[in-house]
Amino acid sequence: MIEIVDEAPAHVGARELLLDRAFGPDRYRKTSERLREGRLPAFAFSALEEDGTLVGTLRLWNVDMAGAQSVLLLGPLAVEASCRSGGIGARLMRQALNRAAVAGHSAILLVGDAPYYERFGFSASLTLGLELPGPVERARFLGLELQPHALAAASGMVVPAGCVDPVFDQVFPVSGSLGLAKRAA
Repeated sequence: MIEIVDEAPAHVGARELLLDRAFGPDRYRKTSERLREGRLPAFAFSALEEDGTLVGTLRLWNVDMAGAQSVLLLGPLAVEASCRSGGIGARLMRQALNRAAVAGHSAILLVGDAPYYERFGFSASLTLGLELPGPVERARFLGLELQPHALAAASGMVVPAGCVDPVFDQVFPVSGSLGLAKRAA
């Protein structure tokens, strides 16, 4: 039986390897990464087999924009290839959405497969007035309101928010107009 738990420090190595397998070496070049790098997640979940093997991961990050408050960015969501048709991704999604709602967050944004995320209530129509710090296929930029009309007045650039990761900040000095850390090439 797969158990969904809060991510623990012991999961980090396995999580990074899973993300490398799921998204390949270009995963750090994704636009969503500009909003995650150098930050600590607001929520992080691991899907574990009975023996403790990590088979899934999902994280949520604090972001800011004009006209909306307490918004999160979802991602990445990854499930081990051998477990992908077992509903683990959906369980991780339900855990994340429930935890975010209970904590009082108003909305969640993500960049991903619309057909997959629409079943959880995500829609591209909720992000029309928003921009990301890099290229994005508009049909993949989705939003979900956890509170009614939470994104109705949202506009402009989505920027990173929340706690800075002190380890990342020491390794990669902060620079740039958004205060984003540069990743070593």
